[in-house]
Amino acid sequence: MANRQALRELQTRLAEKLQIARTQGVAASWLAVEAGGKKYLFPLSQSGEIFPWVSTQAVPYTQAWFAGVANLRGGLFGVVDLASFVSGRPPPQKNELARSDSRLVALNSALEVNCALLIDKLSGLRNQEAFGDFSPRKPDAPDFFGNEYVDIHGTTWQEINLQLLAQQANFLTIGA
Repeated sequence: MANRQALRELQTRLAEKLQIARTQGVAASWLAVEAGGKKYLFPLSQSGEIFPWVSTQAVPYTQAWFAGVANLRGGLFGVVDLASFVSGRPPPQKNELARSDSRLVALNSALEVNCALLIDKLSGLRNQEAFGDFSPRKPDAPDFFGNEYVDIHGTTWQEINLQLLAQQANFLTIGA
């Protein structure tokens, strides 16, 4: 019960910070998330609303990484398991309790794709000062990968350009 309340408070604080960042200029540049044991950075300008995990309606004959569709605030969104899409491996089976920390991060409506990314955990907002070093995208990395950042604790964070992700043919082709 206390965990659930703490998660709601964190989500509320993050939503408020996202709104402030959008209206007062960008003090924080990224939404930090975790998926499949990896850490990712989503540009705030390309990120949309954050939703708690809701069950999805499965869609037959789709890629394993396509979790299904969900009704989010009255809109129908395709849900993509980010870790599975990036790794190319089928997502692990998780029950509703295991999904309690999971969130759906919608893509910004300006990207014109009704899609939400399923992540395992929110890690807050980050700005450039949170990182000590970065390296450019590796030549063999997916096109939608941006720079790789290392924070002051030595943790590596991979930037994902959500606009480029939303334009990838394999991302848009959900049929198996």
